[in-house]
Amino acid sequence: MLNSQHKAEQIVRTSSSRRHFLKTAITAPAVGTVFSRFLTTASAHGITKDHAELRPAADETTGLPLLRLPEGFRYQSFGWVGDQMSDGVITPEGHDGMAVISQKEDVITLCRNHEIRGSQSFGPEAITFDRKAGGGCANLQFDIKAGKWLKSWTSLSGTVQNCAGGPTPWGTWLSCEETVIGPKESFRDIQYQHEKHHGWVFEVPAEGTASLEPLEALGRFVHEALAIDPRDGIIYETEDRDTAGFYRFLPNEREVLTKGGGLQMLKVKGQRDLRTGAIRGVRYEAEWVDIEDPVRRNTPGKEDGLGVYSQGKEKGATTFGRLEGCWYGDGLVYFNCTNGGEAGLGQVWSFSPKDQTLQLVFQSPSHEILDSPDNLTVSPRGGLILCEDADLKPLRLHALSRKGVLKTVAINNIQLKKGQYDSLEGDFSGGEWAGACFSPDGQWLFVNIQHPGVTFAITGPWDELGV
Repeated sequence: MLNSQHKAEQIVRTSSSRRHFLKTAITAPAVGTVFSRFLTTASAHGITKDHAELRPAADETTGLPLLRLPEGFRYQSFGWVGDQMSDGVITPEGHDGMAVISQKEDVITLCRNHEIRGSQSFGPEAITFDRKAGGGCANLQFDIKAGKWLKSWTSLSGTVQNCAGGPTPWGTWLSCEETVIGPKESFRDIQYQHEKHHGWVFEVPAEGTASLEPLEALGRFVHEALAIDPRDGIIYETEDRDTAGFYRFLPNEREVLTKGGGLQMLKVKGQRDLRTGAIRGVRYEAEWVDIEDPVRRNTPGKEDGLGVYSQGKEKGATTFGRLEGCWYGDGLVYFNCTNGGEAGLGQVWSFSPKDQTLQLVFQSPSHEILDSPDNLTVSPRGGLILCEDADLKPLRLHALSRKGVLKTVAINNIQLKKGQYDSLEGDFSGGEWAGACFSPDGQWLFVNIQHPGVTFAITGPWDELGV
């Protein structure tokens, strides 16, 4: 059994060099105190529902009004599904989780997931894990001073359903598979020809070739996202199941995740299930239980894909509902529970590694306020951006400001007529927002619309919105 406190102390003592950029990008100021205020103001006056100030804005790339934004904001689209990337590969569909993982002078590199099950790898063999799997990642470069997209290329392929993941303090992206599918298995009545077992996390560099070695010690479950505390290297992971766990991974060696470590599941004292019944303003005390077999796919005697989760539950760990986005900022780990709460419309939580406490930041009371928060990010100025993924049209992007105000900051307005962009045609305003992340200087927000598949760079007076 892991001695968790001793293990964490060992990690803290391990020295490691970090790029100044990543240290800046991964740490946001003073959000914890701001959101404690939000706990008491949200139900009274901390929510803005009026979308009248959001008007169709022309994309600087296509000239089309793809988004509705506040006055003073502008944007550029890039990396549409079907576009040819710089390496000659056609951009696949399913744009999802994303983050900035490197900066050299004014040029930043992002890594973007592609959430695809598929039947064939879209990338070259050298970076293909499973030839019969359709998911993976692409890297993109953007000049933040010139405000210009530069290029994109394939960085990982042959994986399955790469939903989200997270940036590392050492300049890579950890891409998570949201599945535990095995070779030649079916899913939702569709037969796949995958050659390998899936359900892993993979590490993708900003440059060079990705390792095809799955990081099995981080667990085999339906992964969503993760966040790394840069102070000690501990990795926090979310699970996207109706019965989900919140996990942490204590690496044996920082920055070398292939050397393994210990996986644990969160146990909130006195709370076996926080999908409902959570109270704002309460600081729940947390402890951790060890997962003895992190690669166990199923509960013994069942085919449920909950082999890791069930080990934690046997030791009293806490259940959440569909954990999604996860991001570190100002000493806290924020994560979304997409269908948690009394209305089943979503919760935003914060976990304090220092105090080992959990707090409910926000819980949606209705569809019109917030519906199914998915990916999220922390602004360098403080405040959260929340991506919406629900059965609504149009879908919205929200900001939870430094002053405790939840406000819609963008609306999906993608409606394409024949011939307006390549072969795409139809109403895509119900496409989910995903992959939100800021440039290190906080001037540009990068975000995806999963369907049809496109990436945006948005800039404007973020400070006026409190993020």
